[in-house]
Amino acid sequence: MIQPWHGEDFGGAKLALIRGTDVLTYRRDNKPDIPYPDYWDLPGGGREGTESPSVCALRELFEEFGLTLPVSRLTRGRRFDAGPGGLHPSYFFIGHLDDHDIQAIAFGDEGQYWRMMPLIEFLYHDHAVPALQERLLMLYQG
Repeated sequence: MIQPWHGEDFGGAKLALIRGTDVLTYRRDNKPDIPYPDYWDLPGGGREGTESPSVCALRELFEEFGLTLPVSRLTRGRRFDAGPGGLHPSYFFIGHLDDHDIQAIAFGDEGQYWRMMPLIEFLYHDHAVPALQERLLMLYQG
């Protein structure tokens, strides 16, 4: 189930896109001036203008992976309050990919490389963004 959005402010949105038992991930750039350098991350990013959470997440997916998915491919999602140091709440979604989507990936210039990672590996990886691991586990089990 996707939690409805009622126009409240938020900072950004992330996506866990699953195919079978794997999730779409990418290795963040190894730059000391970014949060979690060289960690495994999920598609998504900051809000632009007045876009909704799902539009934000899907725009970021297109910018980062060259994929255009309809909002109907998102199956779960919710708002998370701002964490320590966070200025705004954010949204997290779970959706699904098919083989055609994976073959169509055109990885952009943000990050080192991408891979379909076993879901269990991402959830317990020592170098994956911790908040995303927690959110994915919470919504996936939900």
